Amino acid sequence: MNKQITTIALFIFVCLFAANVDSYACTSAIISGRVTPDGRPIMWKQRDTGAKQNLVRYFTGGKYSFTAICETRNPNPRSAWIGTNEKGFSIMNTLSYNILKDTTEATGRNGVMMKMALENCATVQEFEDMLNSLPKPWRVNANYGVIDATGAAAYFEVNNEEYFKYDVNDTKTAPLGYIVRTNFSFAGNPEWGVGYVRYQQADEMVKAAVMHNEVTPEYIFENLSRSFTNPVMGIDLKSGDFNKPKTTGWFVEQDIITRTKSTCSVVIQGVKEDEPAEFTTMWTIVGYPPTTAAMPVWVRGGAEGLPRMLAANDNGLSPLADKAYTLKTRVYSYKAEVANADKYFNWELLYNLQGTGYMQIVQGIEQQVLKSYRKALDGWRKAGAINIKELKKINEESDKYIEQRYLDEFSL
Repeated sequence: MNKQITTIALFIFVCLFAANVDSYACTSAIISGRVTPDGRPIMWKQRDTGAKQNLVRYFTGGKYSFTAICETRNPNPRSAWIGTNEKGFSIMNTLSYNILKDTTEATGRNGVMMKMALENCATVQEFEDMLNSLPKPWRVNANYGVIDATGAAAYFEVNNEEYFKYDVNDTKTAPLGYIVRTNFSFAGNPEWGVGYVRYQQADEMVKAAVMHNEVTPEYIFENLSRSFTNPVMGIDLKSGDFNKPKTTGWFVEQDIITRTKSTCSVVIQGVKEDEPAEFTTMWTIVGYPPTTAAMPVWVRGGAEGLPRMLAANDNGLSPLADKAYTLKTRVYSYKAEVANADKYFNWELLYNLQGTGYMQIVQGIEQQVLKSYRKALDGWRKAGAINIKELKKINEESDKYIEQRYLDEFSL
């Protein structure tokens, strides 16, 4: 009887735990360079977290300098949440809620592990060597995604004592050249974990892009970072069937990739084997993806090479993330005293049949911004190096353009 009670209690704990942590979750993918249009590997992370805002920081002082997504206001954070270093080594994570063998084990160092890796690792192999050298328990529960300048790409499903490696370039492990991870590990208990529906949607979209040779940062931002599809329910909000006059224009989020806790989305595009590591590009959405325009950053530019809109201002906030957060509060503005009121959002305000939704306007702004950077990046690749003077000029022009458009369109 005592054993049965214990089992029931544990089951209830796991259900409550999973229901709670799903708000603090992420969706990610790694695509091998062998199946991208230009031969460069890509990794993507949609960060879902309770932290309201993020920004981009440049770090020095370790073995390697690096650029990463961090939370706001802390000028010297201990954690990084996705980033890339001067050697072209890049790392991200998603929390895994089924990788721990004992749910009472201490964790909480997932971001610390990533910052340590960015400071010290030049390759995927060096990250694996670092894991093997660290004393246990590691105090982590994560699926770590890593790529490097040699084209290596892998996921490491890691708990306190062990890890399981999945090579994205291995045709047996990833026959179509990509791997998707949300908030469960394939090496973990299949009865636990969260994010299975998000995994299904992300996997379908990445597969479609690979099959049609369309895997680009722009494709990912449009179809994954700003995805409002639930494949189990057969619902795609962008179909137009959920806008006025067919509905009220309001919807409730349930197992969709883009949620109120989605506070940034980043695509790191690696390099070909014959390219300098400095061309590793971190295409970055620092705020709620539907209301934030993407901008790229490179480690080569250092702190002065970061766009002003992405870096910390005097208040410790990213100006662009702050504007995007204000728009998100308008979208999630349902205040009725009902259960899960914070999950209701004004879809009509984000996307409508007139083309005047926040997301539709932001995507138009983003397209103009990325066009300028794309042209410059193509020129730098031909020249063999990033032109820092030109980078700073484009950053300044893009900062001003975004600032003016958000003022004109949203009064921000």
